[in-house]
Amino acid sequence: MSTQTITSSQQAIDIEHKYGAHNYHPLPVVLSRGEGVHLWDVEGKHYFDFLSAYSAVNQGHCHPKIVGALTQQAQQLTLTSRAFYNDKLGPAEQYICEYFKYDKALYMNSGAEAVETAIKLARKWGYMKKGIAPHKAEIIVVEHNFHGRTTGIISFSTDPDSTKGFGPYMPGYKVIPYNDVEALERALKENPNVCGFMVEPIQGEAGVVVPDEGYLAKAHALCKEYDVLLMADEIQTGIGRTGKLLASYYDDVKADILILGKALSGGVLPVSCVLANDEIMLCIQPGEHGSTFGGNPLAAMVAIAALEVIKDENLTENANRLGELFRERMQRLIEKRPELVTLVRGRGLLNAIIVNPTADGRTAWDVCVELKDKGLLAKPTHGDIIRFAPPLVMTEEQLHECCDIIEEVIMNF
Repeated sequence: MSTQTITSSQQAIDIEHKYGAHNYHPLPVVLSRGEGVHLWDVEGKHYFDFLSAYSAVNQGHCHPKIVGALTQQAQQLTLTSRAFYNDKLGPAEQYICEYFKYDKALYMNSGAEAVETAIKLARKWGYMKKGIAPHKAEIIVVEHNFHGRTTGIISFSTDPDSTKGFGPYMPGYKVIPYNDVEALERALKENPNVCGFMVEPIQGEAGVVVPDEGYLAKAHALCKEYDVLLMADEIQTGIGRTGKLLASYYDDVKADILILGKALSGGVLPVSCVLANDEIMLCIQPGEHGSTFGGNPLAAMVAIAALEVIKDENLTENANRLGELFRERMQRLIEKRPELVTLVRGRGLLNAIIVNPTADGRTAWDVCVELKDKGLLAKPTHGDIIRFAPPLVMTEEQLHECCDIIEEVIMNF
């Protein structure tokens, strides 16, 4: 048996439709090569990437330093499991702990795995340190959250697409409104068994929803008052994306449990990590949590390289500067087509616009299809929202070229 050689985009789409699960609805483009902010399809057409694999390729596609770390380590040792030590995990743990200023790191693979890890940590801390009775620990989450798609995580999702047909759901969660400090305080007062409050500093999948200034700081203060851990899911918002190293830094907040993923590998392979101080992390003992691939030497070297690129190339600062320019361009576009585009919001290079359906029924999806035809790739979410998140290596000239494409499509839509 041999695999087919792909010679056209339609052929690739047809094969995937026939043999793959139908759990995604991608834009009709088949990509075969990437470099920096650029992508090319099977036929060789060029595109600007304005999604960054949901912010996993902040450092740009196939960054040579990250790929170099991957290929060098791949020729030496790729996997030992955690049955043995390897000579790369310790340095990677030290590097990320010093980078984000925590005592301990626990490397996993996917973002969802990191979220599950954080949940277990918070619960174990609740039982061991806070003295919560067995099986009574509760974690507070917010409406319209997105933390992954495991059966445990969807148990506290408010998105019907994530939950319908997948019950029964795991207990132990309370859902409150996002950006509502009063609701958080009520929930904390009502239940002394709360061990954690898990939140995205900016809600990515919900459509780049930015909370009020000071929301996270007030939430953190409440968590301290009620002896509850603040768990920041920065899988999409972290590692420079929002114009600060972490989005929680906008409120000068250092979470008790920090959850990272996506750009932690620059999109080269799955790497995630949970960071916490000793009092929390050391609640989990040998045999209580783990992963065969978590902390593998290949991922360890890739993570170090990916974080070095963010720092050495000043990508956080670039995201902040270009984000302001992008929102300025989009605001001017809203003034030209207010009946079609009603709002732009975001921080750094994590932004979104709201697109009204047209009289003839065209939606944000159709805008994205036209953007694709003009050479720019973005994806709608929740029907009327288009998320724009290019790699942080984008230049000002490239940004304006992309804004010109967006403006052309919107003005002629």
